[in-house]
Amino acid sequence: MILSASRRTDIPNYYSEWFYNRIKKGYLYVRNPMNAHQISKIILSPEVVDCIVFWTKNPEPMFARLDELDAYKYYFQFTLTGFGNDIECNVPHKKEKMIPIFQKLADKIGREKVIWRYDPIIFSDKYTPEYHLKAFKQIAKELNGYTSICVISFVDIYAKNKKNMNAMNACSLPEKELAAFAAQIVLAARDNDIKVASCAEAIDLSACGIEHNCCIDKELVEQITGCKIQVDKDKNQRKECGCVESVEIGTYNTCKNGCVYCYANYSHESVLQNGKLYDVNSPLLCGTIGEDDKITQRSVNSLKEPQLTLWDN
Repeated sequence: MILSASRRTDIPNYYSEWFYNRIKKGYLYVRNPMNAHQISKIILSPEVVDCIVFWTKNPEPMFARLDELDAYKYYFQFTLTGFGNDIECNVPHKKEKMIPIFQKLADKIGREKVIWRYDPIIFSDKYTPEYHLKAFKQIAKELNGYTSICVISFVDIYAKNKKNMNAMNACSLPEKELAAFAAQIVLAARDNDIKVASCAEAIDLSACGIEHNCCIDKELVEQITGCKIQVDKDKNQRKECGCVESVEIGTYNTCKNGCVYCYANYSHESVLQNGKLYDVNSPLLCGTIGEDDKITQRSVNSLKEPQLTLWDN
C-alpha cells in the first residue's frame, strides 16, 4: 500500500502530532467523503505500508520526530511558489522561512526524497509570466543541490474555486505563449541541475523538455524502497493524472493554509468548524464517531513483488 498524506489537507504542517500518534497506534480511520457514515480503518504496519507520500507547504512541524518513521519509506511533495499572502494566505515568507526549511529537509532525508512543486501556476494582472519566471529563477537558484525535480501545473478551474479565480482576474495564455513560458522555466531549472515535469496536464510540453509526471510515481517508489511493486494507475484520479493507486488519509476542509486556488478546502467556515474537532489522540482526523457510523477495516496489502528465485532466471 502507498499512503497519501495528503492531497486533501496539509497533514505535515497542521496535523503531524496526530499522524505520529496514529503511527504509534498502528491504525487510523478515514471517513468516506461521498458517504458520511462510512468509515474505513486503515492498518499502518510497516509490513503493509510500502511508501508514504507527504504533501505539504511546510513540513517543519514534523522535523523533531522524523526518527519515528525509520521503519517506513517516504518522500515529500513540497509546494514552494512565488505567490504572496494574497494567494497563499497562511504560508510563511518564502525566502526568509520556507526555502531554509526546504534545504533543511533535503539535508535530513536526501534531495531525491524532496520533490519541489511550483504549482499551480496562475496568471493574472499581478502574477504575470514575467513575475513567475523571475520568482522561479530565484527559488531554483536557492534549491540547487537540494532537489532533483520540479513539478509544475497550471491552475484548473473548478466550481469550488471559480469565484476566487474570477476575483483575482485569473487568465489563460494562448498555447504558443504557454509553450514559450514553459521553455524558459526549463532553462532556468536546468541551470540549477533540476528537471521539470508537469502534473495532470492535458497540454503536451515535451517539445519544451517537460514530460508528464506522476506525483505518486511507481518508479520513484521503487527507487526509494529498493523493490519492484505491482500497482495500477489510480482510477479515482483524472485521466491526465498518471499517479498509481494509493490510500488517501486526509479530510476535506481541514487545511489552514488558506490558498485561494484550493478545491479541497473551499469553505473557510468549514475549516474553522472542523478544526475545533481536532484531537491528537483520535483515530479520525478532525471528526468524531457517531452512532450511525459504520467502521469497516479496509483490505490493504504490500505491493512489493516477491523476490525472484533461481527458477525465474
